[in-house]
Amino acid sequence: MIKIKEKLLNMKGKEFLVLRIILVLSIFVPVTVFALRGNVATEGFFDEISERLRNRILAAGGKPQIIHRSESVCRPADLRRFYDGRGFRPAWIAERGPLPQARFLVKAIRESDCEGLRPGDYHLSSIESLLSEMRQNKNTNVWLDPEKLVDFDLLLTDAFLTYGFHLLYGRVNPETIYPDWLVYNRKVDLSQVLQIALNLGQIKPTLEDQLSPNSAYLRLRRALMRYRSIAKTGGWPTVPDGPEMQKGCRGSRVVVLRNRLIASDDLEPFSVSKIDLFDDLLEQAVRKFQERHGIMADGFVGSATLAALNVPVQERLEQIKLNMERWHWGSHYFGKRYILVNTASFELKVVEDGRTTMTTRAVIGRSDRPTPVCNGKITHIVLNPYWHVPLSIAIEDILPKVQKDLDYLTDKNIRVFKIRGDEDLEIDPTMVDWSRLSTTNFAYKLRQEPGPLNALGSVKFIFPNRFCVSIHDTPARGLFQKTQRDFSSGCIRIEDSLDLTEYLLRRDYRWRREEILAAINERVNQVVRLPEPIPVHLVYWTTWVDDDGSIQFRNDIYGRDKVLAQALNEGPLAPSRSLMVMASVRR
Repeated sequence: MIKIKEKLLNMKGKEFLVLRIILVLSIFVPVTVFALRGNVATEGFFDEISERLRNRILAAGGKPQIIHRSESVCRPADLRRFYDGRGFRPAWIAERGPLPQARFLVKAIRESDCEGLRPGDYHLSSIESLLSEMRQNKNTNVWLDPEKLVDFDLLLTDAFLTYGFHLLYGRVNPETIYPDWLVYNRKVDLSQVLQIALNLGQIKPTLEDQLSPNSAYLRLRRALMRYRSIAKTGGWPTVPDGPEMQKGCRGSRVVVLRNRLIASDDLEPFSVSKIDLFDDLLEQAVRKFQERHGIMADGFVGSATLAALNVPVQERLEQIKLNMERWHWGSHYFGKRYILVNTASFELKVVEDGRTTMTTRAVIGRSDRPTPVCNGKITHIVLNPYWHVPLSIAIEDILPKVQKDLDYLTDKNIRVFKIRGDEDLEIDPTMVDWSRLSTTNFAYKLRQEPGPLNALGSVKFIFPNRFCVSIHDTPARGLFQKTQRDFSSGCIRIEDSLDLTEYLLRRDYRWRREEILAAINERVNQVVRLPEPIPVHLVYWTTWVDDDGSIQFRNDIYGRDKVLAQALNEGPLAPSRSLMVMASVRR
């Protein structure tokens, strides 16, 4: 080694230059040749896979053909657009196996149940089977069948597109199962989203970007995890039937009740000297449970409270997942300031910067005239509104009363107009033979004048929508004292209409509370434009989580949970977005 070093030091000029070239070539030429050979092999490999991908996709013709075992693609149009955009080059595989992005997607699919979804809907079993086969082949240095590589690439791409679609729009299209549900979705090109995710190597974060950023959804997500944890530990005990329990009661049923409330976090699990005694702490826990379930919080365990206590945890888990599905349907951003009406909880809330600033009780539509689900913006307020009676209500509700008592119209301050082309002519109600009128020949319009008897009360909040529903006051104040408040013909009646009016006009100095009251007392119809329109969201949530972390459950008053559960069990993975709206005028 020393002699070689001395010889190199003694070399000069051309001799030294020639030796350096030889050394460089001896080091790099074999590598370069290998790399060139590798590129040629890789190019040949990708060319073959690309050709097979092209043939498979074009042969399917946009239909969800079977591509591996019993697996069919769910998003054929998006899948073709994705591969066409990249010249049908494979997205998830290299020459000898899967790329890291494939493992990231598989991990995200396994965790899709955290979003209330089903990992099996995204080809998980087939993908994992192919991955296992790839690992075995790599260990034995055996090439995988090119057709299976094509299967693998197509399955992963379709899994990403379908999972992303479900996060954005849900597994079921609500407009195909509910006639009174209208959603507004953002349009997203998922094939483009996938290409960006691959370019950045950010598969899971990109999928998470499709989730709702609303904190209410994130709280519901945590509730799902909490109730799954309860289910894994055996759920909660069933409280035996028996007489009503209240403070002061003793016995074995009280012990079961105590354990039941501890299991659902309504009662702290600490030791007490008399666990069979219905004491003050247990009464407070019962009240907390009742408030979380929309039951009158009186601290008594009667039939309604007992029924709610004995709903199995698995049913509550399903209820949470149904409502997470609803979150996937709607707008992902409600706005910084908005009005939220949850018909299932009979409440209206005003939300600013994520905080509830006002809550008022509401009366919503009856089961045969349900309040729809839709969005809008309150643009103006009507003080002392007229009630233009919808034709359906005039025929179904008012006509039978007039046929029994002609003075009904006068007593209710309702005027009658004869329909004549573009103009309506007011007539004396005594000149009408009401006994001969029916659905087929009712040619009149009814209008109730402003005043204390007006069905809309003293204030009406207008937000244009397909269903012609509004938010308004009501003279029937006693209905707000009831726990279940489904009495209207579809519109939302609220208890604190004056407070909401004052809030919406707070930036207009001309409309302080005193001025609003004075205008109402004049009983003159007046339209007031809002300084700034405010979004309104009518929703139907039978489960949600309050700001303080309380998990809320409500009865499925319209039977919409049942319909949704059936649709999800039938498993339409990627429904078409058709519009099915049944518009009607409500009160």
